[in-house]
Amino acid sequence: MLRSCYRPLERCLGLWSGDGLLWHKDLKPHASGDFSIAVVQANSTLEDQSQVFTSPSTTYVGVYDGHGGPEASRFISQHLFPYLHQFSSEHGGLSSEVIKKAFSATEEDFVHLVQRSFPVRPKIASVGSCCLVGMISDGVLYVANLGDSRAVLGCRVSVGKTSRVVAQRLSTDHNVASEEVRKEVEALHPDDSAIVVNCRGVWRIKGIIQEGSAGAALLVC
Repeated sequence: MLRSCYRPLERCLGLWSGDGLLWHKDLKPHASGDFSIAVVQANSTLEDQSQVFTSPSTTYVGVYDGHGGPEASRFISQHLFPYLHQFSSEHGGLSSEVIKKAFSATEEDFVHLVQRSFPVRPKIASVGSCCLVGMISDGVLYVANLGDSRAVLGCRVSVGKTSRVVAQRLSTDHNVASEEVRKEVEALHPDDSAIVVNCRGVWRIKGIIQEGSAGAALLVC
């Protein structure tokens, strides 16, 4: 399994493009085909993480779009896949319930870290991350998403004598632009009338966070 990258990314991902903010890893085999990774750094501190785990029967791909700092995305990259392995073993394989349980356990652990760290590092309370994971296990593809990173399936189709790749969205954006998500957030914070605020036509949590769409996973068949 790829662990969280604290070294310069060109050492972790393998190839430096010549652009100081772009790294990539060429095609490598996995259980159901090949994979590659590309990372573009948009901030002075890289807040995002990505990782791939491959085995003879399973492939996990994770994209974690951090905001407010890199702590949350790094934490996810260290804890989510181990929980997926642990719960898969305990429940006889990967399933939607196993994935939900791994997401919940990772979130609970990070909340406990924030609570312990808050007295000396209060800014850690404003750190967070989207979490998008694609998993192939025993021929079944699972996609799990919190936030608004997006998974896309690209399928090659024939058009006459030529072929082209057609994109199909596999995940649903999870942010307060969606009325359903706004209601979910408001229900979780019934005592905070300003938990979701419309700022200049854009819905944001506490008037600050909506989520960006910086991270994405592309799955191609």
